[in-house]
Amino acid sequence: MQAKVYLVGAGPGDPGLITVKGQACLNRADVVIYDYLASPALLKHARPKAELIYVGKKGGDHTLSQEEINALIVAKAQTGAVVTRLKGGDPFIFGRGGEEAETLRQAGIPFEIVPGVTSAIAAPTYAGIPLTHREFTSTVALVTGHEDPAKEESSIDWASLAKGIGTLVFLMGVKNLPNITRRLLEHGMPPDKPVALVRWGTTPGQITVAGTLATIAQRVKEAGLKAPAITVVGDVVNLRSTLQWFENRPLWGKKIVVTRAREQASDLVRRLADLGADCLECPTIRIVPPESFKPLDQAIGNLDQYAWLVFTSVNGVTYFFERLWAAAKDARALGHLRTAAIGPATARKLTEFGLKSDIIPSDYRAESVVEAFRREDLKDLAILLPRAEEARPVLPAELKKMGARVDEITAYRTQHVADEADQLIKALEAKAVDLITFTSSSTVRNFKALLPPQDFQALLSGVKVASIGPITTATAQKLGFDVQITAETYTVPGLCEAILRHYDPADPPTS
Repeated sequence: MQAKVYLVGAGPGDPGLITVKGQACLNRADVVIYDYLASPALLKHARPKAELIYVGKKGGDHTLSQEEINALIVAKAQTGAVVTRLKGGDPFIFGRGGEEAETLRQAGIPFEIVPGVTSAIAAPTYAGIPLTHREFTSTVALVTGHEDPAKEESSIDWASLAKGIGTLVFLMGVKNLPNITRRLLEHGMPPDKPVALVRWGTTPGQITVAGTLATIAQRVKEAGLKAPAITVVGDVVNLRSTLQWFENRPLWGKKIVVTRAREQASDLVRRLADLGADCLECPTIRIVPPESFKPLDQAIGNLDQYAWLVFTSVNGVTYFFERLWAAAKDARALGHLRTAAIGPATARKLTEFGLKSDIIPSDYRAESVVEAFRREDLKDLAILLPRAEEARPVLPAELKKMGARVDEITAYRTQHVADEADQLIKALEAKAVDLITFTSSSTVRNFKALLPPQDFQALLSGVKVASIGPITTATAQKLGFDVQITAETYTVPGLCEAILRHYDPADPPTS
């Protein structure tokens, strides 16, 4: 691809608010140059080999000056790279994107501008404050709050703002808040005019402080509110008491550790985040292929010898079908087989390949599959069981007792992961974690291995533990964890329901 620069608005903080086009620009970039206010979660959309360069500016602490950032963008593009410049909010709303675009034009480098959701709109929305409302105002002004209060003359028309605009939104104005309120009061805005500041809007760290023009500076000082924050001035602020929603969710303010493998964590993280939780992803396992696919390939080559195909996990289904395709076969090769799957997620995965489970257990444990098989005549029948390398022995052992020949084949392995151990330990030391979730016995064992043994009890003091089911709970208790929450339905939705019921027993989830 020809060298090109994409100036992309990353949105206000919630990674879900990036545009589809913005995400596509991240996907194709050779180099990503990103800001302090751009969510780190967005970097997951970058290609694995993309160069990631942080140029954040936080208050007065600048990693690079704007001129140096401009030069860096040009230099990277001149190497022939596709560069995505990821900027918080929208590039053209106090984002200095215009200056970067001018530099690129002067250098003869092609570029595109991808708008982003600006915090000026998103932060009030997440705080329950509509910037316009038919009963209050039809005018909005976006104003920089970063003017130097020592300037002899302001470039802002304070008189017009104070009397001619219904809603004012100041960006980057926390330090200058006393000056902003003074200017508005001096130009005739009434002291009882409602005001709200929203810090880290759209993120789990969102904090809203409300008051009036006369009281807001003191209230912000008392709350210890720091940048980044936006300030909203206008009667629409009063609607917050009716319309606030983001901070009302049942798990709001809860920091929850997700220990599941990164490849599988997204569903759990999404569900918890939708309930208001701040999720710390700390995968303790990684799903990897077996040391050799030879045994699985041999079994696939002899499928005609089997009567049953049994899956105990989504990973087993995925790896089995990858090897089926590698053998130039497809679902037609399984036409003579009956199938069984543990859990709805495994059964759903199986349907993606055109197969339905012939056995549906009463719950999602190997023991329930065994009970279901007792209604079948398995004498002298061959069963293929592709699953994890270190899986519980109960299923193959019980099937053999029923007279079946069971070929237990390693389809995948789990590896211990410690990539996020430092971040986890810092959060535990700071007593910033409310809850740890475990979705398998392996996540429990590997999580404990991350912690210094001598500090185990101290680090987990006051931290609650949630388990996906009784087997995982038993493993956790054996290893010294105090498990307060065990899901009754052994699935991710069941785990989330149990967590919600624990924190908000009066308001169980509807889905």
